[in-house]
Order: sequence, then structure tokens, then C-alpha cells
Amino acid sequence: MEKWVEQLKNSVNTLDRLKYMINVTSEEEKAITSLKTKWGTTPYFTYLMDRDDPNCPIRKQVIPSLKEKENRFGIPNFLVWKENRAIGKIRPDSIARQYHDRIAFTVTDSCANYCRHCFRKELVLDHSLKLHIDIDEGLKWIREHEEIRDVLVTGGDPFMLSDAKIEYIIRKLREIPHIEMIRIGTRMPIVLPHRITSNLKKVLGRYHRVPIWVNTQCNHPKEITEMTAHAVYDLLSCGVSIGNQAVLLKGINDDTETFRKLHQKLLSIRIRPYYLFYCEPASGIDHFRTPVEKGAELIRDAIRGHTTGLAQPMYVIATNIGKIPLMPDYYIVAKNEKEYKLKNYKGQFTTIPNISE
Repeated sequence: MEKWVEQLKNSVNTLDRLKYMINVTSEEEKAITSLKTKWGTTPYFTYLMDRDDPNCPIRKQVIPSLKEKENRFGIPNFLVWKENRAIGKIRPDSIARQYHDRIAFTVTDSCANYCRHCFRKELVLDHSLKLHIDIDEGLKWIREHEEIRDVLVTGGDPFMLSDAKIEYIIRKLREIPHIEMIRIGTRMPIVLPHRITSNLKKVLGRYHRVPIWVNTQCNHPKEITEMTAHAVYDLLSCGVSIGNQAVLLKGINDDTETFRKLHQKLLSIRIRPYYLFYCEPASGIDHFRTPVEKGAELIRDAIRGHTTGLAQPMYVIATNIGKIPLMPDYYIVAKNEKEYKLKNYKGQFTTIPNISE
């Protein structure tokens, strides 16, 4: 049995398994037993947790919290609002479209690590949103829409699929003449670097007409290990480019020292900081969100002039009208005590809740 399959087989997704590896607090135990939500991670990622500290940044991303019952600012049916999911049948459920020339192609709802801050929690964690994920149906739609040049393969985590299934998706996408770029969103280099096997490298490097970009998610320097570095090097060696899409998380990476160290350490293992996402207003994750201005402040105070410009991600919020950069004041049109009014590159407007300190 391959190591990555063995890791998944032994996922830390029960209270007993978690107690074997860390000292679980009474609050953590109550959240695990009372919340009806999927949770868990790999033994590898669990080993990176602080055994005794419930404020460990990895524990807080993995272990359910009673704070998930609070929902002052979360938008109901967030995924439907943001991605126009499951509304009518203008396209398959697996296709999310916000832009003219690119789409997100959902190929699974399973993950190796179930992030507590997941904006797709309705689909992945709570299963309150049921999508019909049909890969062939999605491929057919992409083939019929010649304006699509860029496909983000997403989930869940696409690297949860078998090598054969991943190869099938990539091969079929590369057979479509108008597809110029394939992106894959995965946390595997961070939570299960064992997944980057020699056979997966062959799959990713076998076809060269269309470049592949892998975007992972690393939110704290503690998540970066020698195994991560080796996995990243293996991906690069087969022609895959790698970027990071961090999420700004309160109490995890919203201080200048941690923020700077995270982005410096990413560069040290050849991962290019790409996006810093404001934590989206999905239900039950209020406790992770900061004021909107915080990300721009961190880039100003921790990155600009303090380290190489290569370490600076683009700070954005993903909304129902696409990603909106939050660095220039231009994009924050107005705010009051209840909400922010934002403008995108097309001059379209949307609002999000104002989270005060």
C-alpha cells in the first residue's frame, strides 16, 4: 500500500485517534461530539500540532470549535450566492463560472484535511448542499464552450482522486483545443506531501501542450516541513509551477512576525506567494475573520520594505462578482458600521459585512 493511501486509511477523524496524539481539551471534545460536521486530517499533519496547546495554529484549523455555532456575519447559502451553484441547469453542478474565459471545475467533495475555515463548508463539511459531480458532464460542457481557455480543477481536493482519474481529467482537458491552462487547487503538498509520488509526477509531466499550475494553501510557517520541500521540488521537476493561496485567519497568521515568516519560508522551498484571501463570509466561521483592512496592513507592515517583494501576495476577497483586490483604497468604495461597499474591475458593486475588532 502506498504511503499516502495508508495515511488516508488511518485518518485522524475520531476522538479516540485524536486523543492518542494530542491532549484534547474539554471544549474541543464537546465541539467534536456535538457539531454535525465532517472533520479530520492526516496522521502526518496531526504530528505537527502542539500536543498541549489548544491555540496551536494547526489545531485551530483542523479541530472543530464551539464557535462554529455562532453566525452573525455569515451569508446563508454562501456557496450558491458566491458561485451561482445549483441554480437551475444553465450548466452542470460541477461548473462554477464568474468570468468569461475561465471556470472552476469541481471534481470531488473529499479532502485529506477538512479545514474549519473552508468557504465550501456547505458542500465539503456539512453536506447541506448536494451537488451532482459528474466529471464527463463537466468535460462535455467545457468542450462546447470555446471561450473557456483556463480551467481550475478543484474540489474538495483533486489529488484525493486516483492517479488514473487525475490523468483522465488532464488528458481530456488537454485534448480540448481552446484550453490553454490547467490549474489544480490542492492542500496535499502541505497536509499530505506523501501524495506527490513518482507515478503522479509522470501523470503531471506526461503532456506538455497545456501548462499545469498547482496552487496550494499554507497559512502558517509551522505547516512547512522538509517533506513539503521535497514534494514541492518533485512537482517543479516535472514541469509544474506552484503558488500559494493563504487565507487571512484571526489568531493564526494575523500578526506581522508570523505573516512575514510564512511568506519568507514559502519562498525558501520554492512556493511563490500568489494570493492572500480575506476569510470569506461563509456561515459558522466568524471567529476566523479579521477586519477587511488587516490584510493590507500586514502586507504594508510585514512585507513591503521588510523583505523581498517576491514574498508579497495579492490581497483579495472572492465575491459573487469575482475576486476584488483589497490593496488600493480604490476598491473599497464606502463603508459604514454594518457593511463595506466594494467595486470590481468592471465597475460592478457588492457588499460584505463589516467585522469590527
